[in-house]
Amino acid sequence: MKEQNLPLISENKTEILKPLVAIVDDDKIFHMMAVRLMQLTNVSDRFLTFINGREAIEYLEKHSACVSQLPDALFLDINMPIVDGWIFLEKYDQLHQRLAKEVKIYMVSSSIDPRDTDRARENKHVLDYISKPVSKEHLLEIFGTK
Repeated sequence: MKEQNLPLISENKTEILKPLVAIVDDDKIFHMMAVRLMQLTNVSDRFLTFINGREAIEYLEKHSACVSQLPDALFLDINMPIVDGWIFLEKYDQLHQRLAKEVKIYMVSSSIDPRDTDRARENKHVLDYISKPVSKEHLLEIFGTK
């Protein structure tokens, strides 16, 4: 996991911090593209990146009581090594009540299999299924900056 230095409060204490976004995907190119797109659209400048679901679950467990360290939104890939998106969601279901705040989860995948989209949309923790690549318009819609 690559964690950027995250400001807990702004230096001038009047600036509202942008959302903390977690990207859980084994594709490092997707990490770079998603981060860059969110920066260009001014959606966020604070990111956590994980290459599999296990890293993300361990992070959430470690920081479960700290609101400022928990992501506001989490973009979750389906197909990853070690712990895939489906197993992540099972583990998250056991963990989410212990988190200090709600984490909004978006399933992001290149899969066009209707079984995957249906399964994601039926999961109570997944707010939306987004096909890769993520568009600028979709990000603006998600973060309410349209």
